[in-house]
Amino acid sequence: MASFSVRTKNELSKIEIEDSDLARAELAGIVQISAYLNLIDLKNLNMEIGTENASTARRVYNLIKHVYSYQAEVEVRKNKNLKKTNRYVIILREENIVKTILDDIGIIEDDKNIIFNINNRISYEFKENNELSKAFLRGAFLGAGSISNPEKMYHLEFITNDHDFGKDLLKLLNEFNLNARSIERKEYLIIYIKEGEKVADLLYIIGANKAFFKIQDIRIIKEMRNNVNRAVNCETANLIKTVNAAIRQRNSIKFIKDTIGLERLPENLRETAKLRLENKEMSLIELGNLHRPKVGKSGVNHRLRKLEEIADKLKEEQDIQ
Repeated sequence: MASFSVRTKNELSKIEIEDSDLARAELAGIVQISAYLNLIDLKNLNMEIGTENASTARRVYNLIKHVYSYQAEVEVRKNKNLKKTNRYVIILREENIVKTILDDIGIIEDDKNIIFNINNRISYEFKENNELSKAFLRGAFLGAGSISNPEKMYHLEFITNDHDFGKDLLKLLNEFNLNARSIERKEYLIIYIKEGEKVADLLYIIGANKAFFKIQDIRIIKEMRNNVNRAVNCETANLIKTVNAAIRQRNSIKFIKDTIGLERLPENLRETAKLRLENKEMSLIELGNLHRPKVGKSGVNHRLRKLEEIADKLKEEQDIQ
């Protein structure tokens, strides 16, 4: 079964491509976080965008085709590592289309010197327009994002080796109050979100509605389970406390019986003492109902404390002797 991360990317890849500006913003997120530029023979520039997700590869291909009416090449390569998965690479070999895309997403300078004037910061256009920002974040997630199985843990992250771009991405995420944070790991910057509510918020923002509702269902079930566990733990603690109190009370009553005898006690205390010895596991309310006339919970508790005080005093006298 596909991972939650793969299923989320598959869902995002099926979102209808209608608005060219949103498509361009989404493509910008993908390109800026995951594209590679190659200079062939020191003169011909091309671009490669690689992914292990077939749906993401189709999405990139369709975005380029929709915005630029250009049909990119797609190659399927075997991963160099031990993974058995394929790697899908979208290749743009025409330098003019590469320059056009880079210019459109705002990462080359006005003089169009592609080699020496690339600035991979997020364009002001994508940061200031709310809908374009959402589309950009969707692209960034498709390009280099991942999400853990929410049934095990809440963790969503982006990985980039461009620290300036990563800082811009972190800031953009937090414009949506997502409490995103970052950590450096070797040459990479990891931008991550660990709160379940915030992970769900991001999924909703980028349009992964099925994944959003799935994680919300999981959060509700976890919260219910936690509430039940808390209630059980509280009930268990109260039961232990009640049992320990009953044992302590019976030990005190037995000590009184063995030293001065229960007959020396006032009638009300004698009745409570006998009932506690005969009913070691009863609650105070149940014990009170056995009295004639009945005694309330606080009344029974008061009498039992009085019996413990008498036992403590007898022990002190015994120690002195």
